[in-house]
Amino acid sequence: MTDAQPARRASVSHAPAVRTVRHDINTKPFIVIWEVTRACALVCKHCRADAQHEPHPDQLTTAEGRTLIDQLAAYERPKPLVVFTGGDPFEREDLEELVAYATDRGLSVSLSPSVTPKLTRERIFALHEAGGKAMSMSLDGATAATHDAFRGFSGTFDKTLQMAPHINEAGFRLQINSTLTRGNIREAPALLKTVLGMGAKMWYVFFLVPTGRGADLNALDPQQREDVLHWLADVGTRIAVKTTEAPQYRRVVLQRRAAREAGKEPYRGGELYDYLTAETARLLGEEPAKPRRPRPPMAVNSGSGFAFIDHVGDVYPNGFLPMHCGNVKESDFKDIYTDSPVFRQLRDPDNWHGKCSVCEFHTVCGGSRSTAFAVTGDYRASDPTCAYVPESMREVTKHRADAVAAGDPAVAAPAAE
Repeated sequence: MTDAQPARRASVSHAPAVRTVRHDINTKPFIVIWEVTRACALVCKHCRADAQHEPHPDQLTTAEGRTLIDQLAAYERPKPLVVFTGGDPFEREDLEELVAYATDRGLSVSLSPSVTPKLTRERIFALHEAGGKAMSMSLDGATAATHDAFRGFSGTFDKTLQMAPHINEAGFRLQINSTLTRGNIREAPALLKTVLGMGAKMWYVFFLVPTGRGADLNALDPQQREDVLHWLADVGTRIAVKTTEAPQYRRVVLQRRAAREAGKEPYRGGELYDYLTAETARLLGEEPAKPRRPRPPMAVNSGSGFAFIDHVGDVYPNGFLPMHCGNVKESDFKDIYTDSPVFRQLRDPDNWHGKCSVCEFHTVCGGSRSTAFAVTGDYRASDPTCAYVPESMREVTKHRADAVAAGDPAVAAPAAE
């Protein structure tokens, strides 16, 4: 650690480690994802959706899309951020029209296209002219072999690298999305180097939810996830980091700040953390030449500041959480988000089940509700991928251990379920 590092960290110690939504998330989401079409030419291994090469006949029409945009724009400022995703949104011929209409109605629109022949320089520029603010592409490996195997087609790795300069040139904020699994995690430092070289402003790191075609992939185990989350916190001085389906990142950021303020080492990781740290230093140097201020993660979760609308208008708390809560063709989105029993339960962590309900971090973390549902069938269950043990549960464990040591098995025995 250089002499400059402690001063830099001290200078940001009073900045929020985790951002919270300033408006009432019970009545208005922070971000809405609209799957404008399910159609996509790719067959990505980890996709939550089944392969569909043609638009669904019941997908929202242009007129219905405008009505949905009107509903989202009806919120008072700050209006929800809106992401047009898919499938591949570039499969819609009216995409520019929808982006322009949403922009005119005061919404900030981002786009998440697939890297296919439809992703052209001309269309990228046209969508920025229509008002698009950010655009993401996916990169799931540091090599063509790894990434193309994920995407189901050869050549997508090279095409992704080729299109990044056009997205930057058009004026979009480039975001790179990467899904990390046991199969590609050791490429992560090299992948980070590639992402930085593409001029990306944000690295969105997805943690696998065992659903859809991703159910057969090798997800990271809890300790590996913990190692990766702390490594991501380290590299936040190199690029802005956001995690998807790993809200524990927010807990990690808070823990690391508390450790530093107490003069303690932020984290003593496992073998994977040590490897990622050493490999990052080898490829990129010990510290960036101009370290950036780490981006504080935003405390939103499924149904709690976040909502997903699919191609036919069905509303879900998250694209990975298949709890149908209504349809925008039949009900106003605002009513679904505010009044749906599922959404309301997802905003009430005190009444969840298991350790997530008693965790001191549950208002800023809450665990992956999608993963809890995929593994247990209960979206209010504890996230089984989280290695953290809440303080209250550690106290109970210590009490039982002390009781056993004192020869009092009656006290030590857990209460009946």
